[in-house]
Amino acid sequence: MQLEDLLPSAEPVRFVAEDGTETAAPAGHRRPADDRLVEAYRRMVLGRRFDTQATALTRQGRLAVYPSSRGQEACQIASVLALRDDDWLFPTYRDSVALVARGLDPAQVLTLLRGDWHCGYDPAATRVAPQCTPLATQTIHAVGLAEALRRKGEDGVVMALIGDGGTSEGDFHEALNFAAVRRAPVVFFVQNNGYAISVPLARQSAAPALAYKGIGYGISSEQVDGNDLLAVLSVLTTAVEHARSGRGPYLVEAHTYRMEAHTNADDATRYRDEDEVTRWAAADPLARLRTYLMNRGLIDDEAVRTAEAEAETFAERVRTALNADVPTDPRTLFDHVFAERTAQLREQRAQLVAELDAGEA
Repeated sequence: MQLEDLLPSAEPVRFVAEDGTETAAPAGHRRPADDRLVEAYRRMVLGRRFDTQATALTRQGRLAVYPSSRGQEACQIASVLALRDDDWLFPTYRDSVALVARGLDPAQVLTLLRGDWHCGYDPAATRVAPQCTPLATQTIHAVGLAEALRRKGEDGVVMALIGDGGTSEGDFHEALNFAAVRRAPVVFFVQNNGYAISVPLARQSAAPALAYKGIGYGISSEQVDGNDLLAVLSVLTTAVEHARSGRGPYLVEAHTYRMEAHTNADDATRYRDEDEVTRWAAADPLARLRTYLMNRGLIDDEAVRTAEAEAETFAERVRTALNADVPTDPRTLFDHVFAERTAQLREQRAQLVAELDAGEA
């Protein structure tokens, strides 16, 4: 493999400017089909409304925590549209919108963030791994599964989502090396939203872009404007095709921005100023795609109203599901800790059962 085959573009790939106008098509990158763009817009509207609703449910105490991805919808939706149904997705805790866009039940997606002990959905049936909170550990899991697919002779692809902060973890670099050596069919998709909680990118990495981190491992890489749905979908589609064809892993860095705080427990005003947020608001991915599609006559005002109405109905379903109290049984605290309960767990469970029985008597 030649060096030029590994290098990302000098500037992030872009098809559409911040104001929704077309730019010169970047060399070597294909514009996505119109029908995929219209569908992407519908899913982005729904995803934005879902994100807003989940944030509100957190404030109401219905969720323990919710990491918003508002402003990153182009990345979330494109990552799903670039995959086939039989491909695998390994998400982080900030990728709930991607899971909803893949068709998972929103109440199940939010189960883990509600504070339950499991992820809420069946990873094997959905081909979506549990949302990962420890930084970068899911990248090694993703490579392992991709290697398993390769050994079995299947043509499935695995996409591992990761934030910029996760690229500073040793697990990420081990995953890159393992994937490259084994030529595993995995795409590493870095959503660089500028901050690892409160730590800005400049204090995380001295590389000209995170996309360059693939070169040292022999991995083809690209960087893209993460708020341009066309560009993200184009680049990720290429990356998935690259991995599926047996040419090994691919690394994509999307330059985007987290409009909300890290989570509901974070005060983002302590480490970033309002001018910065305002500048990025002007590059909003949803408004950019909507303007582009309307300029080309692919959607009209009626289509916008229809998408927004669908999103409101969806949000009502989310509210209804999350406002229902979940029956709990304290006895389940002792389930699945070990294959066989230890003497201490048996003793503790017996004590709890006795206390519960006494209270019910």
